[in-house]
Amino acid sequence: MDLEFSGEVWFWRGPSPFHFVTVPADECAALQAAAGLVTYGWGMVPVAARIGGTHWKTSLFPKDGGYVVPLKDRVRRAEEIELGDTVTIRLTVAV
Repeated sequence: MDLEFSGEVWFWRGPSPFHFVTVPADECAALQAAAGLVTYGWGMVPVAARIGGTHWKTSLFPKDGGYVVPLKDRVRRAEEIELGDTVTIRLTVAV
């Protein structure tokens, strides 16, 4: 399953601060249909992700009935992504 969408980068200041992009509702519906086949505890969904020319592996976090994509610092630096930027993300879920 391949998905592509755009979203705004936001910051979570919790005990482990991190930047995220929220997956839009339509894409979340498709992910939820496949999640049961690939999830590994806590509803995490492993994906291959790409922004621009930067590829990485991560897992989508479940949040508020949907999912969020964590953005590693190395990805943000490589693509010059700042808080509040809108980015286009391509996700591949191996089902």
